[in-house]
Amino acid sequence: MFGIPVSKAVLTKPLPELTPYTESLVCSRFVLLQECPANSESWFLARCHADLLSTGVRGVVSFADPVPRRTASGALVMPGHCGWIYQATNSVYAGRATARTIKLLPDGTVFHDRTAQKARRQEQGHEYAEAQLIALGAPVPRAGCDRAVWLREALVAVGARNVRHRGAHRYVFRLGRTRREREEIKLGLPARRPYPKSPDPEPTVI
Repeated sequence: MFGIPVSKAVLTKPLPELTPYTESLVCSRFVLLQECPANSESWFLARCHADLLSTGVRGVVSFADPVPRRTASGALVMPGHCGWIYQATNSVYAGRATARTIKLLPDGTVFHDRTAQKARRQEQGHEYAEAQLIALGAPVPRAGCDRAVWLREALVAVGARNVRHRGAHRYVFRLGRTRREREEIKLGLPARRPYPKSPDPEPTVI
């Protein structure tokens, strides 16, 4: 799935000369079933990029999360990813995204800042954010209550954990019919080598 990131800077920082949302997009999801044959990932990604190029897209930014995640009981739910698919398809490694503190729910999923903002401000999609916490044991918000206060108390009630995240690995694809066309696209961040080869150590709860 290719789409629009939370911030325009996600695209303009690595691809400053491309118009965000039309000439550049972010790869927000990449999922194939385990039963797909060998090399399906690189083949499928190449087909996706060819389709994007035909519509005028010249750049794609992708991220790989290297931080392992566990449930509150200790079960590993995400081992951490280095971006092997992106490395195998000759993307430009452009370092890490901004380090930050993330909030982990007991089931090991991340409760994103944007999700929290929807619940706090009652923006579109707040119902999903609230239902996610209620399903984990948070109280149902009372009519007319201060949703910022409810959110803070709900996160405590479900046992959300704060974890320091060093930043996801950032990969950049410059799209073109030829190598020359691809290399003509200016990078706003330096290409880094070598590629990362192992996930981060397991983070400490803060």
